[in-house]
Amino acid sequence: MKTIETKNYLWANRFFVMIFALTMTFTSCNSDDDSTSQNNVPSSTAFNSIRQAALEDMTQNFQIDVANGMTTLTSANGVEIDIDPYCLTLNGNAITGQVDIEYVEVFDGGQMLVTDKTTMGKLPNGDMAMIISGGEFYINATQNGQQLDLGCTMNLRIPASLTAPDNGMTLWNGVIDNDGNLEWEEEDNTAPGQGGVFLEQGAGGQSYYAFFNNFGWTNVDKFYSYAGLKTQILASVPSGYNFENSAVYLHYDGEGNALAKLDNYDANSGLFSEHYGQIPVGLACHIIFATEENGQWRYAIKAVTITENAVYPFALSETTIGSEAQLVAAINALP
Repeated sequence: MKTIETKNYLWANRFFVMIFALTMTFTSCNSDDDSTSQNNVPSSTAFNSIRQAALEDMTQNFQIDVANGMTTLTSANGVEIDIDPYCLTLNGNAITGQVDIEYVEVFDGGQMLVTDKTTMGKLPNGDMAMIISGGEFYINATQNGQQLDLGCTMNLRIPASLTAPDNGMTLWNGVIDNDGNLEWEEEDNTAPGQGGVFLEQGAGGQSYYAFFNNFGWTNVDKFYSYAGLKTQILASVPSGYNFENSAVYLHYDGEGNALAKLDNYDANSGLFSEHYGQIPVGLACHIIFATEENGQWRYAIKAVTITENAVYPFALSETTIGSEAQLVAAINALP
């Protein structure tokens, strides 16, 4: 009897050990998953910093002398920038000496994503819709760190080969909204003294000629044209990620010089949305989830065909970690 009790005890003990080991294994796995999804979740500061670093990488700096009069600067991509320094003032007063020019140009979806400079234009009713870009540009002028004002029109000559020649392009001004999104508002070309854009054939090919009289963000764009049914879409992201430390973008296949953004986030549902219902049903596209991890980009890219009111989920296991250059290359390699 005692032998039987001992065997039963040993069997029960082994059974307990097995259950304990299995429990610890599952607990360990869950703990690792939680560690991956929670402990490495970036702060909003970290996410903004990696975007700012991308913007700084793309910033070109020039210096002009007021005494030289009208000056033409040529960018890394061959954009020519005409600036008349006699049009620059400081607190309403004419200036002399050296002027610092800060310049950024964005032509492809990869650059748009890492800098968060997407192509979402404001419709007449206030809704946002996809616009196709002939180039996004940031220009600013300072002297000894002080902001200068522009009193006349600047001119950009933009090689159309950098995107695609299109007579339908117009000029847009960039406005940062309360959530930090860059929104594009079409320039009112009917107002006297305002700028505009036109396409012209030159010795080196076609170029967009853009005239504008303000510093900041400017875009050569037109609305994406689609006559079919449109819908709203949603995207869910891994636990711990939200609008502050991640973003969801939409690449329309065949439109590499444009990038839409799911610019609304519902904290209750944890869903990102394009809340204006402007996404074409049946569209072949790629949805991109992007965030930061330890100074690098964590991202996932998935191919989808848009269906009505769809919810597209992202899991952390679908993501990869890479450099800014790797993410830009991955986006620009999309069809």
